[in-house]
Amino acid sequence: QVQLEESGGGSVQSGGSLRLSCAASTYTYSDYCMGWFRQAPGKEREGVAAIDSDGSTRYAVSVKGRFTVSQDNAKNMLYLQMNNLKPEDTAMYSCAAGPRYYSGGDSYCLLSRFDYNYWGQGTQVTVSA
Repeated sequence: QVQLEESGGGSVQSGGSLRLSCAASTYTYSDYCMGWFRQAPGKEREGVAAIDSDGSTRYAVSVKGRFTVSQDNAKNMLYLQMNNLKPEDTAMYSCAAGPRYYSGGDSYCLLSRFDYNYWGQGTQVTVSA
């Protein structure tokens, strides 16, 4: 069983930055893909960023170039650095763990919420204009 807990959310003005953290218990990064997801009121949960144990990453088009996902294997921590935040980034952000996939000997992570099994409770990010 993987337990995840997010922190670092808050309220910022447009153009500001936040760094989200996700603490994981009793698991190794080599076993899972790790992802960040967000859900705004009235909208479906969407994938923001994912990272594999080898450091390869995947981003949603809407955040590419502004957000950076990273992990500290020694501390079992996952991070999401969010720069140049926009009002449309306002949402509840959650971290998640899920299986990796393989194709032709290469592994990869997906950004669909259906591909992740373990979820944190979330941390709220609010960006004002």
